[in-house]
Amino acid sequence: MTKTTRITDPSYELMDDHNGLSIIYREHGFPCPLVRWHFHKEYELHLIVASSGKVFVGDYIGNFYPGTLFLTGPNLPHNWISQVEEDEVVPKRDMLVNFTEELLNSGNQVFAELKTLTPLLERAQYGIEFRCKRTIRQAMKLMQKIADSSGMTRLGHFFILLELLAASDDFQLLSGTMASQLSDDHAVERTNKAVEYIFAHYARELTLEEVADHLGMKPTYFSRVFKQATGRTFVEFVNRLRISKSCELLADGEKPVTDVCFESGFNNISNFNRRFQKLKGMTPSHYRRLAVQRLTEQNLY
Repeated sequence: MTKTTRITDPSYELMDDHNGLSIIYREHGFPCPLVRWHFHKEYELHLIVASSGKVFVGDYIGNFYPGTLFLTGPNLPHNWISQVEEDEVVPKRDMLVNFTEELLNSGNQVFAELKTLTPLLERAQYGIEFRCKRTIRQAMKLMQKIADSSGMTRLGHFFILLELLAASDDFQLLSGTMASQLSDDHAVERTNKAVEYIFAHYARELTLEEVADHLGMKPTYFSRVFKQATGRTFVEFVNRLRISKSCELLADGEKPVTDVCFESGFNNISNFNRRFQKLKGMTPSHYRRLAVQRLTEQNLY
């Protein structure tokens, strides 16, 4: 059995603890009040240390697991929800570094070398997942050095880390929608509650009317608010969440495709195959073969 947390905090996260420092280093466990659909003005470099689950960045839905590394840009809504057992607590789930656009813009005026980071930061407006295992291993070591240091030494490790990530060409851009179209504070707060409810119930039949009723909203109004905040209609969002779950099951085990279909929340195999083909451009069986092949290649490094 899995669980999520009931979240009531504002969806805009105000990071007022810079204390004059250029970057913020944090560690989060799970459950945690900060685990919610939210956004903030800072860039966020997010390394998963423990647990697996679903990642939401803008209009993107995917899977995360230990050793996955993400970079999100300013005001791009995001959330990581761990799938854990009832009453399970993960003391240290992730390591984060937050930094502002002002930091690098000011630095560019003094240090011309920082301009080489511009393409990386532009890509971050859509969210980035880094894929190269070697790069991630190096990044993990640098994140730990950032955690263990302070002052100029910490800042030095931080810039070495950004240089490493800027040089990587093995990455995936995540959201198809930019932050400026998604980061309405009030809408995102309500959508956070909707996402939480959908995540808890998507494996069964779930209607827009049910979620709207849960939020105390009229269906037509909820539909409009939800699309504005996520960049997807309710049906598109639920289907993408179910396809993401099916990808996880296809990659992790030998369950028959029919079992994967129903466990992911689809009620018939033809609809599942059609949705999967549309979103992934291949059949579920083909996806499984590619996932196994990629895992084998990664284990060689």
